[in-house]
Amino acid sequence: MPKYRIAKADVHHDKILCELNCSVIEFMHHTIEAQIKKDIAENGFSTFKKFDSMRGVFTEGGPAFDGAEIQLKRHIQICIRNPNSIKGFFLPRKEV
Repeated sequence: MPKYRIAKADVHHDKILCELNCSVIEFMHHTIEAQIKKDIAENGFSTFKKFDSMRGVFTEGGPAFDGAEIQLKRHIQICIRNPNSIKGFFLPRKEV
């Protein structure tokens, strides 16, 4: 079973190496897809829906200052599971 691990150089001891997150999410999607296939085989349809995308918010790094709720390394990760849901993209311009 994957575990959360602390990066050796992280002074706040955040468990930022999160292989378990990925495994849980992949298991959930695999289970949903298996149920959809089973339903279709048995009934010709399924009421279950696949996720096109997912978003996770992660807080790390400890408080930005004493008493703060803002963390030093808060970030958001987005996972697009269905590339057809991407309607466009942009190339960042060079800084002027």
